[in-house]
Amino acid sequence: MTSAHAEPEAQLVVRTVQVRDPGPLLSLLPDAPVVSWVRRGEGLVGWGEAARFDTTGEPRITDADDWWRQQVAHAVVRDELGRPGTGPVAFGSFAFDARSSRGGALVVPEVVVGHRDGTWWVTTATTGDQLPRAPRLRAHDAASPGTVRFADGTLGGVSYAAAVARAVERIAAGEVEKVVLARDLEAQADRAVDQRWLLRGLAERYPGCWTFAVDGLLGATPELLVRLERGLVHSRVLAGTIRRTGDDAHDLALAGSLARSSKDLEEHEYAVRSLAEALAPHCSSMNVPESPFVLHLPNVMHLATDVAGVLADDATALRLAAALHPTAAVCGTPTEAARELIAALEGMDRGRYSGPVGWIDGRGDGEWGIALRCAEVDPDDATRLRLLAGCGIVAGSDPDAELAESDAKLVPVRDALTGR
Repeated sequence: MTSAHAEPEAQLVVRTVQVRDPGPLLSLLPDAPVVSWVRRGEGLVGWGEAARFDTTGEPRITDADDWWRQQVAHAVVRDELGRPGTGPVAFGSFAFDARSSRGGALVVPEVVVGHRDGTWWVTTATTGDQLPRAPRLRAHDAASPGTVRFADGTLGGVSYAAAVARAVERIAAGEVEKVVLARDLEAQADRAVDQRWLLRGLAERYPGCWTFAVDGLLGATPELLVRLERGLVHSRVLAGTIRRTGDDAHDLALAGSLARSSKDLEEHEYAVRSLAEALAPHCSSMNVPESPFVLHLPNVMHLATDVAGVLADDATALRLAAALHPTAAVCGTPTEAARELIAALEGMDRGRYSGPVGWIDGRGDGEWGIALRCAEVDPDDATRLRLLAGCGIVAGSDPDAELAESDAKLVPVRDALTGR
């Protein structure tokens, strides 16, 4: 592993040029290791690997930020646009827990294609001496993985409900106020999974989510951990969930019940409070709404709160993500007690599920989401994936209802894989 503080062994040479509309971002991805951060057709995609930093342990995110600062400080950059997401860009994903065997990585793609507000651009990066030329952009097909079979992971449905019941007991005993419990599902495909197939399926079904891919971790998250753009900080908190029925009138009534649910409002309050307290030291002013709104997704509805602030120090988007992780929305309250309870009850290594995932540019701007509604491709067998989903458990949680909620949260990746 490269030292985060050492000067780069090879200097990055980066060039960004504006281009004409080449078509939908996800259609441009070739059959290669890919990265993605796309929402409503805008964002960034990329492929290849010009530089990489692998990291583990407690300082994994801040070490990656230090490494990125060093890369940018020594890079040769020609950027025709000078806007967020142009110039040097790195994509990253990091483990939920410092004890995980999958610590995390930052990857600088050889090619990044961006689209925002009607402007398209291509960034190329190398470690050579010459400014790289923009590649020819064209659409590529994506192959179906064929039949996909699913099987229980570490905890089956009955075992997961039992774990929820034990968590409620620990909450009643005063050990924690809230804890988030995850479960995994194993997927076995007939053929190697074409990551582009999964990404396109997710983007089509969940255009309002951020469709992401970094180092074999793929998903569509509705939760923005933090965005930093020109000194403005934004974060979206999701906590409190109810499954949709497909009947619009019934779903409207369910949305009303969610907005009044004391259990879900309590869970949401914990998540908003933990995020605001972690963000406050980095902001000169903040706006934290007093009550949440209901975010409607195709399969579920969430209580949501958008928090905004003005940056008061030199923190980058990645440094802010490090300060915020883990929020109560993916861990619990108090943080350390919840994290230990998660380790005791889940019985598995979450890996990069529920950890930060996103991108950062050379100015420190970027967007980092929470890796939810996701799957990780087995690095040794591309026909195998692990899907993960979790639920926030508080005093009023019902084990069977939480199991049903976890099933709903596994639906996006399952359907995208099978093409339903």
